[in-house]
Amino acid sequence: MDIWPIDKAADKKPDNWKGWPDGKKFVLIISHDIESIKGYSMVRRLVDIDNNLGIRATFNFVPKKYKVEKDVINLLKENGHEIGVHGLYHDGKLFSSLKIFNERYPKINEYIKEWGSSGFYAPSTLRNLDWIHNLNIEYDSSTFDTDPFEPQPDGLKSVFPVMITKDGVKGYVEIPYTLAQDFTLFILLKEKNIDIWKQKVEWLAENGGIVNVRIHPDYINFENKRKYNEYPLRNYIEFIEYIKDKFSGLYWNILPKELSYYWLQEYGDKK
Repeated sequence: MDIWPIDKAADKKPDNWKGWPDGKKFVLIISHDIESIKGYSMVRRLVDIDNNLGIRATFNFVPKKYKVEKDVINLLKENGHEIGVHGLYHDGKLFSSLKIFNERYPKINEYIKEWGSSGFYAPSTLRNLDWIHNLNIEYDSSTFDTDPFEPQPDGLKSVFPVMITKDGVKGYVEIPYTLAQDFTLFILLKEKNIDIWKQKVEWLAENGGIVNVRIHPDYINFENKRKYNEYPLRNYIEFIEYIKDKFSGLYWNILPKELSYYWLQEYGDKK
């Protein structure tokens, strides 16, 4: 596969590219997709892990699949993390028809407002970037630069944010994920180490792109065991420690809402 894990055509920089602030080589974004009650039960533990690693992350919840408690939302905000909306049911139907989307998106907007969210994450990356304009968001992260393993495999072909406008009107910032999802790497492909992640990070750092990875606590074994549909927690910790050790002082660990604000200011439509 000549476009995975690296699509060399995805490194095109935006017009008037200035580089990242303070001479940083790349941006680091950690996104946690909470797909089930099992993953939700591990959120507090994952918050502790991220805090101990010195990582700020976004936690993306499915509001109609399990109850998201207010104290969990408050815990995340108090610790400097972000909350995103990950669809409504995670049943693969949101973008299956305009009728279903029109029935559901007003409720999604209610949760965006209630949680103070800035971003949306389409379940299973099944998406329609035109319809997403109906959501009251500043950014969307439902795409990737390249990922032939996804059910809707057409990628954004960029490792940088992209402005998605409609009829010439200011829209939202699309922030692609750029590393293979943990499920793809460790469950589907059964990789035993993080070498593929490392290879991609080095290429992204060289080309100044976003290092954006999707981590699912649903598939993490927090006792560091390898089981069916679970991978050891140490894989994630090793990844973060690798970034911190090899690229100390060279990356910008930023929340997606902060990146979208920065991108709008620097590369958005200023009319």
